Amino acid sequence: MDSDSKFALLVIGLPLGGLVYCGLGVALMIFSSTVREHPLVSGMLFLLIPLAIAVSIWIRASAKAYQSHQSHQSHQ
Repeated sequence: MDSDSKFALLVIGLPLGGLVYCGLGVALMIFSSTVREHPLVSGMLFLLIPLAIAVSIWIRASAKAYQSHQSHQSHQ
């Protein structure tokens, strides 16, 4: 995947994914009595799922950059 398609995915795909995720959350609140009965738990899950995904992506990218930096230093 080249940098232009990665950028397009970031600019177009990320907001659309967020919109779908929010729509899913609203639909669950409307149609699921369990979600309405336990708003604190369902709200925490709704918050923690994208946070966990973002943290895993961030850590994976940081580890990749660190390994790349270490391999460049060892060659010098």
